[in-house]
Amino acid sequence: MSDDPGRSAVEALREIAFWRERARVDTHRVKAYRRAADAVEALPADRVADLGTSQAAWTRIPDIGASTAKAIVAAVGGGVPDALAKARAEATPTLSPDDEAGAALFAHARGDLHTHTIASDGGSPLAEMVRTAARLGREYVAITDHSPRLRVANGLSPERLRAQIEEIADLNAALTDEGVGIRVLTAIEVDILDDGGLDQEPDLLEQLDVVVGSVHSELRMESAAMTRRMVRAVANPHLDVLGHCTGRLVEGARGTRPPSQFDAEIVFEACREYGTAVEINARPERRDPPEDLIDLALEAECLFSIDSDSHAPGQLDWLALGYSRAAARGVPAERIITTWELERLLHWTRTREV
Repeated sequence: MSDDPGRSAVEALREIAFWRERARVDTHRVKAYRRAADAVEALPADRVADLGTSQAAWTRIPDIGASTAKAIVAAVGGGVPDALAKARAEATPTLSPDDEAGAALFAHARGDLHTHTIASDGGSPLAEMVRTAARLGREYVAITDHSPRLRVANGLSPERLRAQIEEIADLNAALTDEGVGIRVLTAIEVDILDDGGLDQEPDLLEQLDVVVGSVHSELRMESAAMTRRMVRAVANPHLDVLGHCTGRLVEGARGTRPPSQFDAEIVFEACREYGTAVEINARPERRDPPEDLIDLALEAECLFSIDSDSHAPGQLDWLALGYSRAAARGVPAERIITTWELERLLHWTRTREV
């Protein structure tokens, strides 16, 4: 913890949120800790000193309730809040200790090309997501908020996406000034429309560093039609990564969902031909593609992108789960674009030259 009492409280609150999200608590149930952290961070040092270790006084500050005030008082007093100690004690390793192959492959990881912020359906602001990714050792992270058609996820209109591009430029400049070693990539998780088109203006997609494309609607489309839909998307020169290709859900609060039906051999051959990477999605409830399709994509000589699909800072730490699945299927590091150095990755997204 910091020697600054206010900073200690902010760090403790954010760390509690991190561990709870990592443990798969719904990010919206964790927001109280992030709101409280923001409230403390906005206070001048003398005000923090005045409030001191009075829990009742802290609860009179907007966005601070009884639970968060208890954590603040402990941190301001130089201790570790009970909620933080409990979260740390209950945290389990992302990878099992005997998963040597997964750990060895994960050691090659450099970036994450699929993350979300409060601009669409994520739970935290851009800067907090990026700074957490930096603390976790990422060298680059792509911000892939949703596209306009996905209204349930507050997809970004062209105007909002352009504003986000400017926000990312400002953040990159600030990170450089601070010496924080991470690059934020402009990106999108664009909806693959029913006819295989991409749900964003082509000239805007052209400006982005990375484009991930995913099917989010009509998941039960007949196999031949779904195959045509996905192949057309993969053939689009703007598409870099085919996201969570089957759309399945294997567990979690949203229930389960069977994989979409399509001719995977045809789709993966198109990925190989057009140089589009197949995503191995690390979210525990997705684990997409299934093992047999990872094998098929590997046989087809596809490239892979291993991504967290995180919607909150704590979920960024799920990335290792994707590497564990890839290692179990024998995917080599050189075939994973998220192990590449940044300049090589950006050269590939522009030219498709490996």
